[in-house]
Amino acid sequence: MILIQDKILVSLDVIEEQFLCNLNACKGACCWEGDSGAPLEEEELNVLDNIYETIKPYLRPEGIKAIEEQGKYVFVEEGTLKEFSTPLVDNAACAYMTIDKKGIAKCGIEEAYRDGKIDWKKPISCHLYPIRIMEYGDIDAVNYERWDICSAACTAGKKAKLPVYKFAKEPLIRKYGEAFYNELETVAEDWKSGKPS
Repeated sequence: MILIQDKILVSLDVIEEQFLCNLNACKGACCWEGDSGAPLEEEELNVLDNIYETIKPYLRPEGIKAIEEQGKYVFVEEGTLKEFSTPLVDNAACAYMTIDKKGIAKCGIEEAYRDGKIDWKKPISCHLYPIRIMEYGDIDAVNYERWDICSAACTAGKKAKLPVYKFAKEPLIRKYGEAFYNELETVAEDWKSGKPS
């Protein structure tokens, strides 16, 4: 782990591993695989409350039904996991998931964002993926999550020589700011050249 800004621990995997989403291969499986919906930060709950009516026309009928039955977000408590997340349709797909003409899963929230209807792209956990953040008091641990459904993304990342932190540049800046990313990039370059900071 590398400490950035005295409060953010970044796993070496974020620097050393390579990743590039290949939606043609996986069809956006991260939107329907897994045991729970997308993790949500507490401040994102109000955002979902406020934008729901605007994004509703972008959602599938089954997604709308799930949201109206379960709520715009749910609280998940399994073992040590205690967090808010997006609701699921039949314990599978995210309720905010849509499917395009090619059969690729997309985010209804992001579609509304791209159309200029809202100014919030999507939950930060989705934007950051395959990076996952765990909070330990005042310290955040920034980790790379390996998932077999992303094997094509790993292959594409190696071919493009694209480290995880560069793939996730935009969401990392969205989460922690430009100064954090610039420091991370400098540390990563020093690490790779054999001169860890």
